[in-house]
Parts: sequence; structure tokens; C-alpha cells
Amino acid sequence: QVQLVESGGGLVQAGGSLRLSCAASEGTFNNYTMGWIRQAPGKEREFVAAVTWSGGPTYDADSVRGRFTVSRDNAENTVYLQMNSLKPEDTAVYYCAAANRRSRFSDAYNYWGQGTQVTVSS
Repeated sequence: QVQLVESGGGLVQAGGSLRLSCAASEGTFNNYTMGWIRQAPGKEREFVAAVTWSGGPTYDADSVRGRFTVSRDNAENTVYLQMNSLKPEDTAVYYCAAANRRSRFSDAYNYWGQGTQVTVSS
């Protein structure tokens, strides 16, 4: 079973940047598509981005395309989410998740981290 631990969340002003990291414990990290899914208070989970085992292609939600970039380092068992030009509507808990196949749907992801809070002030 893959264990995922996110870090890098926090409070930032609108227009600022944050970089989220997700460290995986599983040695077969390379086999998984890694995704970032977020959930704002009172809202459903929203797919943000994903990266396949080879490092591409990525799938970005329309709301973040051009501002967020997902990447991975298989040697370090880590996936990243670089978030630029942050907006108040990006405020959410961001979850790292692993799936056996590429997908934009959160139901496809079998393993989840505990989440990290991102708050963007206006």
C-alpha cells in the first residue's frame, strides 16, 4: 500500500505562489499516475492535475491551466504541484493521490494523502 504525505501548504496573498510536495513511501511509485485533487469547504472534490509514471502528459483542470504545473521525480518518490498566480478561489485542502491508470476522476485514485491546506487571501 502506498503512503502519501503532502507538505508545502499555507497562507499566501492573491497573486503569490506555493509549491506543494507529496512524498510516497512505496518503492513502486514509478508505476502510478499521481494526481492532485482539491476540496473547498462545502464543495465537491475537484481534479486539479495529474502526471503519468513517465512524467507526462499532464491533465490540468481548466480552472488552473496556465497557472499550475505538476511534475514528479521518480528517483525521489515525490510529486510536486507548483502553483502560481494564486487566487482566493484556489483556497482548498489539496490532496495528493495515486492511481493505477491515468484519470481526471477522483474515484480512480486508490491511495490518498492526508491533505494540506492552501489559503489564498484577497
